Amino acid sequence: MIDIDNKTSLEVNSALLEKITSSVTDKDIELVVTTNDEIQQINKQYRNIDKPTDVLSFPYEEMPMSPLGSIVVSQDFVIAKAKELGHTQEDEFTLLFIHGLLHLLGYDHETDTGQMRKEEERLIYEFKLPKSLIVRTQG
Repeated sequence: MIDIDNKTSLEVNSALLEKITSSVTDKDIELVVTTNDEIQQINKQYRNIDKPTDVLSFPYEEMPMSPLGSIVVSQDFVIAKAKELGHTQEDEFTLLFIHGLLHLLGYDHETDTGQMRKEEERLIYEFKLPKSLIVRTQG
């Protein structure tokens, strides 16, 4: 189950996100949708990086029955990137959600040898998301 705290007017396809989540884990997830201002504050507080970002992931301690963690997505990044790349806000949001979810599962594109990118691509195909999103996973 995904506990959604949407602090914005951005529409979230919770049914799709639930399907994606249940395909890779049986753990609960917290999803926060917020603005650039708030995600910048969170980024500064927890990562000591004083700038907004598109998505943050915070894994929880591994304990029986504990949620997997929290994903925070910036509505402002979703809107801007969808417009820039010519796809829907829902598609952009879904890609960022997948990215955050994979980080919660332990994937790390900064240190692995392409495993996270391959898993992103697999999920894009499995859930029939636009193939144009794969370009995002290559960079």
